[in-house]
Amino acid sequence: MKKSNILISLKNITKTYTIGEDVYQALKGINFDINEGEFVAIMGPSGSGKSTTMHIVGALDTPTSGQYYLKGKDISAYNEDELSDIRNREIGFVFQAFNLLPRTSVLKNVERPMMYAGIAAQEREARAMECLRLVKIDSKAQNLSNQISGGQIQRVAIARALVMNPAIILADEPTGNLDSKTSHEIMEFFQELNRQGHTIVLITHEDDIAAFAKRVIKLRDGEIVSDKKK
Repeated sequence: MKKSNILISLKNITKTYTIGEDVYQALKGINFDINEGEFVAIMGPSGSGKSTTMHIVGALDTPTSGQYYLKGKDISAYNEDELSDIRNREIGFVFQAFNLLPRTSVLKNVERPMMYAGIAAQEREARAMECLRLVKIDSKAQNLSNQISGGQIQRVAIARALVMNPAIILADEPTGNLDSKTSHEIMEFFQELNRQGHTIVLITHEDDIAAFAKRVIKLRDGEIVSDKKK
């Protein structure tokens, strides 16, 4: 397999929060690269800095210092409008809480990111149905999202994450609300997406979920303590 291009590069990233008179350093100068086509789990206990790392990688927050390069562009100092555009076009989010609109059809939920991007209705529907077929839930397209099971809801969330053809799928504790059998089915599906060439960054505190990834970065107290490929 030929060497992939670097998609994500974090250079000496720090993040400091000031709460009243207290200063809390969530990240203490972390460095890593993620290549196109990788499947990486970022792990750590509560307070390790993994959520802060996820927020920076997902363009939901900016570092206090250091550089974050996404597809070769330094987005560390982007303003909120620029970050919002990056989130919509380059990053497909899959959250623990699913974040679907409950009284809206599965199809319309998947179309939402395209609505923000100003894509025409006919193309939105075609692309949404294509992604629903990919996750094998197209038969539920007209169901309301509160009329399907947890595992099906997470598949819908994955379809929504894929619909803008993002550079990265960022999955934050995506199995946290699922039973273990369904969790493993969803993780096997992420593996299949990765085999198809999708770059996946997974945030988890569970060893059995991280085991589905090809590389595991472990954080503790705001620092990387290990970075291992299988």
